[in-house]
Amino acid sequence: MAKKKHVKKAIKEAMHHPDKLGAGAKKRKKLHGKDKVEVVMKEFKRGTLNSGSGQKVSNPKQAIAIALSEAGMSKKKKKHKSKK
Repeated sequence: MAKKKHVKKAIKEAMHHPDKLGAGAKKRKKLHGKDKVEVVMKEFKRGTLNSGSGQKVSNPKQAIAIALSEAGMSKKKKKHKSKK
């Protein structure tokens, strides 16, 4: 499924930010769920992702947790099938 041009442009703009605390988060604010996850993981691979305390993120599991948290996907509950 091809992404729309405005989504690609928004992701590209979100990736261009100065390497200072909070700059990436401000740029990601306007993106939607999946796009935020994509940008956060790209920042992690590039080495510019910071945690809330300002330290560089070096653990991929921590990067995934940050991405899901920002996208609001960490709060979704799984549906359990009842065994009847």
